[in-house]
Amino acid sequence: MDNDWLQDAGNHIIVNGDEDFPELLGQIARAPERLYVKGNIEYLHMPALAIVGSRNPTEAGRRNAFEFARHLGGAGFCIVSGLAEGIDTAAHRGALDAGAATIAVLGHGIDRVYPASNRDLAHEIAAHGALVSEFPLGTHPERSLFPQRNRLISGLSLGTLVVEAARRSGSLITARLAGEQGREVFAIPGSIHNALSRGCHKLIRQGAKLVETADDIVAELAPLSSHLLQTSLESTTNQQAQELDDGDYRQLRKFIGFDPISIDELAANSGLTIDQVSSMLLILELEGEVESLSGGRYSLLGR
Repeated sequence: MDNDWLQDAGNHIIVNGDEDFPELLGQIARAPERLYVKGNIEYLHMPALAIVGSRNPTEAGRRNAFEFARHLGGAGFCIVSGLAEGIDTAAHRGALDAGAATIAVLGHGIDRVYPASNRDLAHEIAAHGALVSEFPLGTHPERSLFPQRNRLISGLSLGTLVVEAARRSGSLITARLAGEQGREVFAIPGSIHNALSRGCHKLIRQGAKLVETADDIVAELAPLSSHLLQTSLESTTNQQAQELDDGDYRQLRKFIGFDPISIDELAANSGLTIDQVSSMLLILELEGEVESLSGGRYSLLGR
């Protein structure tokens, strides 16, 4: 069955120890022996943030998940989630809306889609991101498998953001695993009258970082992402160089000075897209021309 599945373009089986196996995932306890991947395996090596939460969020929670994912995706992070309804779905769609990478980690065989309502979304992620599972082809969705897959969601990521969660939410399992794996845990606070804020408030009391904007997360993860950015960019720089010519870089450099400026401002001033600006800034940072500052802002590197 595996051999037949591998005949389709974009389908991969990666064994733990292979050079394509994600470095961060290989560091966790009980790392999977193999991964089934449908999509672009290069996204497995990008700096990533997991976004998780309730399957039945408030409208504000759904909007927060979408906007945080859109902003962080535009800042160069791959958005990892679990393809569930609610917060997971909003996070994947926010990343796709930004033209950014997103990974869906499945709690069943990669040849199946659950929930069925997200079938179109799964196809979109496979085309513009990646679907990932550790379970053999043909494995049916079972309740006991989803907590097991949660360690992969956190394990692929530098940090985990919980958007909305009840006190007994499965998202708290993902947050706990992230902490045990030595990764950052973030939570968005909410109303004391909202039952879906209680899980987030619990995490904050336990030491999770309270965040109000996506830039709060960018500032925390930027120092941790430099190694992964180097690895990821080495494999994509040639492609980006073909898409972005010297004129684009000259145009961007006109608006970067010693006064900090945000990606959104640079995009508006230069006429380039946020995705283009993000990619170019990452390359310029690695080349020692600019530096990343708190709040997701950039400036020329002082010499």
